Amino acid sequence: MMLARRFSRLRLSSLMLVLCAGFSASALAHNPMCECKAIDAEQIKCTGGFSDGSGAPGVTLDVIGYDETILVPGKLGADSTLTFKKPGAEFYVLFDAGPGHVVEIDQADIEAP
Repeated sequence: MMLARRFSRLRLSSLMLVLCAGFSASALAHNPMCECKAIDAEQIKCTGGFSDGSGAPGVTLDVIGYDETILVPGKLGADSTLTFKKPGAEFYVLFDAGPGHVVEIDQADIEAP
């Protein structure tokens, strides 16, 4: 009886370990990603998604001034992109897919055409 109880605990411990490993792997599979590139001197195109390859249509992508005012409110389109006119003021881009899924891109990090 004692051997059977020990075996059951070992199986339960092993099962819990496998389940925890599975949940942590799935949590890591959805890291947010966002990239912005200048199309020309006046237009910037940002593309958002997740590290598992899924897109992010409808996710909020705002262009925010250094004074924290929203210069260009936006949402990613069906193709997970948003194109906007480059603001005259200093800015950063905020991709916000919810708690723990936020990416900030400073204007200095946006690739030139």
